[in-house]
Amino acid sequence: MKRLILLSVSVFMLATGLVQAQEQLLDKVVAIVNNDVITQSQVDELTNKVLRNAQGAEQELPPEDELQQQVMDRLILESLQLQLADRLGIKISDSQLENTIDNIIAGENKTREEFLDDLTKQGISYNQFREDIRTEIVLGEVGRSQVQRRVNVSEQEIDALMKLIEEQDKGTVRYHVGHILLRISSDEQATQQLAENLVQQLKDGENFNQLAMTHSQGPKALEGGDWGWMTIEEMPTLFAGVVRNQHQGSVMGPIRTDSGLHIIMVLDAEGLQKVETLEVNARHILIKPSIILSDKKAQSLLSEFRQQLILGEVTFEELARQYSEDPGSAVRGGELGWSDPSVFVPAFRDTATRLEVGELSQPFRSTFGWHLMEVLDKRTTDTTNKASKNRAYQMIFNRKFNEETQSWQEELREEAYVEILDGDA
Repeated sequence: MKRLILLSVSVFMLATGLVQAQEQLLDKVVAIVNNDVITQSQVDELTNKVLRNAQGAEQELPPEDELQQQVMDRLILESLQLQLADRLGIKISDSQLENTIDNIIAGENKTREEFLDDLTKQGISYNQFREDIRTEIVLGEVGRSQVQRRVNVSEQEIDALMKLIEEQDKGTVRYHVGHILLRISSDEQATQQLAENLVQQLKDGENFNQLAMTHSQGPKALEGGDWGWMTIEEMPTLFAGVVRNQHQGSVMGPIRTDSGLHIIMVLDAEGLQKVETLEVNARHILIKPSIILSDKKAQSLLSEFRQQLILGEVTFEELARQYSEDPGSAVRGGELGWSDPSVFVPAFRDTATRLEVGELSQPFRSTFGWHLMEVLDKRTTDTTNKASKNRAYQMIFNRKFNEETQSWQEELREEAYVEILDGDA
């Protein structure tokens, strides 16, 4: 009987060993990268992903050996970056991951069900997609943390690029210019006062041509001060010096010269990019969930605050000063001041943009916690010059960032121990 049992155990162990051996053969290590390994299944998975993308975009692929080399290079680089991210403690929370996925789905104008159906049709499981996105976020975070500090953009570089862009664009920009000239009389103060009054009337919306015909002593007075359409190169130096980058309705002056006091107005402009930015003045109360205060309780507390505010039992300022966990705004009764909503995290940005002036939000959650928000006011500001400067900065930064990213990745590879097991080291 004992022999039979031992024989059964031996057969079982032998069978188990064979199964384990077969399981191990299903995947194998193809490269060692520092303290990590790359397996054949990773190579196959990335290769299949490249093939799917190429097929969908109808792109030609390189020969198989070149494709395999590119896949291996990518996996080695990703491994090195993920190992660095682990040493730096860069982690992506599940809530941050789900917010990113929600934004991806929203960007494709699909419901979650439609999006998941598309993944299934492509043979991609949601868990696989989820972890791919997590990896992408981590790679982005570690790349920014290491490369950003290596990029320096000087004011001189920004100014030079802005000037170059302006030079390229100025030939296509035309201005419809109006001009009023007041010759200085014996009563110089009265002439100055008249000029300032005319400027204010124009800013208040008075008809330029009518005011010019009535008051101007310039060469185009009979035409209502209308100099017509001109580029910067075509207009008088005085005009060019003040009109550049101005927009329809801009009034400049009074400007004093030997001829008198000049008032110049841009009646219209074409070919000029104008950037207007929505700014919001909002206030909020922030409650952060904790071990003591659950997520649900934080939301419930803000719902109670909202009801008290609607009934007029308490003021927003009182609640913010007493309960808000945003110390910077709490001391100001929750007020954040004028801001471009794009500087806020997505949930806060979207709520601030959507709410009408004076409207009180429902409690909503962001990465910081639960918020109750009220929009105090909204305005649109001309941020063309700021946008031009930001555009120039971003162009220079992106160029340098891409250059430094490549250098950093090459250094990362050079400093690493990499052994290809199925080929040359």
